[in-house]
Amino acid sequence: MTVAKLGSVVLDCPDPHALAAFYAGILGGTVEDNGDWLDLRLPGPAGGTLAFQAAPGHVPPKWPSPEASQQFHLDLTVEDLDAAEAEVLALGAKVLDAADRTRTWRTYADPAGHPFCLCAC
Repeated sequence: MTVAKLGSVVLDCPDPHALAAFYAGILGGTVEDNGDWLDLRLPGPAGGTLAFQAAPGHVPPKWPSPEASQQFHLDLTVEDLDAAEAEVLALGAKVLDAADRTRTWRTYADPAGHPFCLCAC
């Protein structure tokens, strides 16, 4: 049984427009500009979305480096935020930002500390 399906992969970066254009040049697709957040809707039957979020203090990841972060998070699309939250917490997730129950997303950390969002978007 699955709890969620992958909604998008989100990359923090200093310039979302430039990075979206770079990946659109490689992958094709259509860029949807939402200001400090851009979605690259990927073509083809599998489709998918690669998103770019402005991060003013962005520090590029170091690779390969076991001492440095790779700096990305997953947005996982769910039907029911409350039910999905119960499932991910039972699997070992920790709440990072879920206090505002009026939003359509909540943020958690996986057991290794990587952030991800459950999104009913």
